[in-house]
Amino acid sequence: MPTPIRVGVVGCGYWGPNLMRNLRSLSNCRLEVICDVKQERLKHLGSLYPEARTMTDYNAMVTRKDLDAIVIATPVEFHHRMAKASLSAGKHTFIEKPMAASSAECEDLIHLADGKGLVLMAGHTFLYSPAVRKIKEIVDAGDIGDIRYISARRLNLGLYQRDINVTWDLAPHDISIILHIMEESPLSVNCRGSAHVTPGIEDVTSLFLTFRKERSAIIHSSWLDPRRVREMTIVGSRRMIVYDDVAQLEKIRIFDARVERPPHYDTFAEFHYAYHYGDVYAPYIKQEEPLKVECQHFLDCIRNGTRPLTDGRQALAMVRILEAASASLKQEGGPVHFDKEADHAPATSMVKSTAPRAHAASKRNGRPPRKEVAVSLAAA
Repeated sequence: MPTPIRVGVVGCGYWGPNLMRNLRSLSNCRLEVICDVKQERLKHLGSLYPEARTMTDYNAMVTRKDLDAIVIATPVEFHHRMAKASLSAGKHTFIEKPMAASSAECEDLIHLADGKGLVLMAGHTFLYSPAVRKIKEIVDAGDIGDIRYISARRLNLGLYQRDINVTWDLAPHDISIILHIMEESPLSVNCRGSAHVTPGIEDVTSLFLTFRKERSAIIHSSWLDPRRVREMTIVGSRRMIVYDDVAQLEKIRIFDARVERPPHYDTFAEFHYAYHYGDVYAPYIKQEEPLKVECQHFLDCIRNGTRPLTDGRQALAMVRILEAASASLKQEGGPVHFDKEADHAPATSMVKSTAPRAHAASKRNGRPPRKEVAVSLAAA
């Protein structure tokens, strides 16, 4: 039997304990160290996992020779510093989403991991869920036809974050699924939102992504909704998929529904859209905990020397979209375009004026015209 991979986890707040539970359940893993600055949390988790050593000094943790990998589940502001220390110490590194607070920080970690031949993986858990894997299988098989647009809603009451807005907190789940399904990055991003509770931190946002071939996606995120909603609709030219992650049964439903435009007509009276309504069915989905699948994938990549599905470059593309969303918020929803030809970090100084229609609208409402910002989506 292969020697277990020895893992240390830093961060005992909301998500860290879930990672600890799943890592400990895997036969090829040993939870070696738990680290946090809060003694009461360490004491509690130490009682749950008595075989693991508890520590408050992260720098001492990363230099331990009895650790093969570090899992980081701390607030985003600490991700880059902690991951850089982990990689520099020769440890394979898993970081909860988003991987870092900026694309420059992501690039730094990617270069460091590549240079040392280490696994760098981001925690985009939904890509490991059986439902999302089934959706990808259905889309790739062509069962729904060509994708026209995707809409997503991720709503709940809280949990408010002190260092990031709701787009950075909740939208990464939906962005990762959309990029996985589309298999490409967007051409542009628009984002509007409001900060109702904490000044300067938006708790409700709408994010619009524009892709090639007239395809688009819209993501509505909120910390200020009485219901917990996790829903995505994928509209194809032949069928439509509704994915409800909160549903106990039938998380995926496929609607045999579509709208067709008549190919030929001579008069307006002959013009009629054709609405097709067919059956609705729910495919079988094997029940697995996505986080356990994700943790096993991390261990497999370490053992086999393979690249993770959610590696540093996938996480970088995510952060660049989040940066573009932040830039668009500052522009009151103005579009941020991606320069895919560039091979440098986002160039937010590349500003050009909007189309004449936008200028005309601005004159009417008395506000200065919004600007378009171009940034880079090139891989590191």
